[in-house]
Amino acid sequence: MSSKSSLLKVILLGDGGVGKSSLMNRYVTDKFDSHLFHTIGVEFLNKELEVDGRSVTLQIWDTAGQERFRSLRTPFYRGSDCCLLTFSVDDSQSFHNLANWKKEFVYYADVKEPSTFPFVVLGNKVDMSERQVVSEDAQQWCRENGDYPYYETSAKDATNVAAAFEEAVRRVLATEDRAEHLIPTDTVNLHRKPRGSAPCC
Repeated sequence: MSSKSSLLKVILLGDGGVGKSSLMNRYVTDKFDSHLFHTIGVEFLNKELEVDGRSVTLQIWDTAGQERFRSLRTPFYRGSDCCLLTFSVDDSQSFHNLANWKKEFVYYADVKEPSTFPFVVLGNKVDMSERQVVSEDAQQWCRENGDYPYYETSAKDATNVAAAFEEAVRRVLATEDRAEHLIPTDTVNLHRKPRGSAPCC
């Protein structure tokens, strides 16, 4: 097993105000600021962790949810290893917009195989009493759109925040492991000596 750390790029996507910045800050710094301002454009934080014996540097990108910032955020989608689709359980519209966020990400990140890309869905703000989205509806959406893992989180009291990010890492590593097993059958040996005068075609 390699001792070097893998760098994984994770994007947080969702409507403005669902708590993406708070989730990132809670996970990386273990702090919560109820007066956090909306993200303008894109910001990111790094966190080093070990998952299932593998060292990982997680580069978490928090993107502005407002439409007017689309041109600032979409260039950062490319090269992403995982996407955390985030809504707020006290805002049904943010839940209904998940499909649009997924569609935007797949397009701008140039995802070749959306069905196998590691998405994780977060229903944030479970600490709020006024709930508009029940967990059964969110789980059904996850099943119908790609069998994604679903976590109900609270950046305020840290519920499931670490578990959700670690699940994202596991899904990326599992995807990479599958890809590594496929590589030998798809590569050409550039050092192999050509055979005599055998016809090429």
